[in-house]
Amino acid sequence: MLFSQASCLLALTTVVAAAPYEKVEKRWGGWGGNGRPWWTPSSASSYLEFGKRYPGSNTAAPTCDLSQAVLPTAPTPLPAPAAGLSLSHVAIGRGTQNYTCDLTNSTAVPVAIGAVATLFNVSCVAADSPDLLAKLPGIALDLPVPTTDNEDSAAYQDMSGHHYFLDASTPFFNMDTSLHSYGTGAFKKTNTSSAPSDAPLGQYGVGNGSVAWLKLDAKTSDGQIFQEVFRTLTAGGNPSKTCTGMPAAFEVQYAAAYFLFEKP
Repeated sequence: MLFSQASCLLALTTVVAAAPYEKVEKRWGGWGGNGRPWWTPSSASSYLEFGKRYPGSNTAAPTCDLSQAVLPTAPTPLPAPAAGLSLSHVAIGRGTQNYTCDLTNSTAVPVAIGAVATLFNVSCVAADSPDLLAKLPGIALDLPVPTTDNEDSAAYQDMSGHHYFLDASTPFFNMDTSLHSYGTGAFKKTNTSSAPSDAPLGQYGVGNGSVAWLKLDAKTSDGQIFQEVFRTLTAGGNPSKTCTGMPAAFEVQYAAAYFLFEKP
């Protein structure tokens, strides 16, 4: 199914950005594969329920079948998820890729030192509307990072958690908030693939291209729910090719879709 830019923007502001959140008898719960919204039937049912794999104690809350979600394929395909793993969560990450420059070296190039992103739950979009999912990172890149410091806001209700680095080579996913506990995990990069040639250059169409797609494996399987993470559908994030005119440390805006796999 093809979606217009307006429909994508509406869906994104409903699903991801800080749209008004009202505790009313019926409210937006996300988007189904037919482009129509689901409704949550009760104010006791969290706004977040639309993106959960299971409805929890409220059996009337919307659900989706994540087995129907398809992991996007990079131009140079990444390895498939390991046998025995199942997709448990899909999130849009919106934040920055972070870099440093050695200003004492006239030929220095930017060095990646990690990333920081807020993650928003789009699991049901991935399951039911893959065409819409493919558009969301590019739209998210052109929107401000939603403020999530208010638990009553739509952005907080839809927030999966946060992504950051423990050190230069250890990406970490903290998927626990005051509303849910999806899990946490430390990872290592095991595979990479260049973003498609038509990926966004950067915010508002200006920039140096999109960061690579990645496959991340858990650093340890002991006590960690998530075992593999795929960074896909990247939008922006690449630095300039040289450090000429750049500060010692800088950020580049980016967005991406993250597919998180766990042991059943």
